[in-house]
Amino acid sequence: MAEIHVSKTDNETFEVTVKDGGTTTHTVTLSRKHYQQLTGGKVSEETLIEKSFEFLLERESNRNILSRFDLPLIAHYFPEYEKTMGQRLQPN
Repeated sequence: MAEIHVSKTDNETFEVTVKDGGTTTHTVTLSRKHYQQLTGGKVSEETLIEKSFEFLLERESNRNILSRFDLPLIAHYFPEYEKTMGQRLQPN
C-alpha cells in the first residue's frame, strides 16, 4: 500500500509525497470554495487530498500523476471523482 504524506505550504497549496515503488512529489492547489463543495468542511483539507491521491493511485501509478495540478482537475480525467469522494468522506 502506498504511503501518502500531505503538508500545507500556504493557504491553498499542498505538497504531497507518495512512496509507492518509487517516491514522487506533487504540488496540489485547492481553493477554499472547492474544498467546501467537496467536504462541507467535515474533514480537513489534508484528508481530502490524501483520499484524492488514494483515488488516483487506484487508477494509475504515482509516476503518472501530474507533478503540479489544481485538485478539481482530477474530475476532468475521472468524471466519477467527485461522487466517489462524497461517498468516501461520509462519516461512518
